[in-house]
Amino acid sequence: MDKRRVTVTVNGEERVVEVEPRVLLAHLLREGLGLTGTHIGCDTTNCGACTVLVDGRATKSCTMLAVQTDGHEVRTVEGMARASELHPIQEGFKEEHGLQCGYCTPGMMMSAMALLERNPDPTEEEIRWALSGNLCRCTGYQNIVKAVLWAAKKMQPVGA
Repeated sequence: MDKRRVTVTVNGEERVVEVEPRVLLAHLLREGLGLTGTHIGCDTTNCGACTVLVDGRATKSCTMLAVQTDGHEVRTVEGMARASELHPIQEGFKEEHGLQCGYCTPGMMMSAMALLERNPDPTEEEIRWALSGNLCRCTGYQNIVKAVLWAAKKMQPVGA
């Protein structure tokens, strides 16, 4: 099958890759670029484990073709932390016990990131709505919501 050249910025780094037109973004990230933090759970957009940000929007990478990212920016969970410092969302999940098995966690974190970038002070209801496309079979969601509230507070400018 013929391959297409795709230029995509992933976690701030421009990448040029050759992909078959049928390759899903999730598979490009995991197999082509070695970014295995993006989990594949259902291949039907039901679970949200594969959620990444495409141009800042939460996107389920299991149903997006890699060729559709040509000229766009993709952020994965690997792009959240800087050096040895956790991102406040990651820190919130740790502090508020927002994970158990961890399978859904990368997708949850990326959905939370999309929410907090457009709404830095969300209500509990807004967080639940933003995470409604992500399934967790372990936690019951309460600690995940608390983790996002914790992160939102930490990300607020000093004195806000």
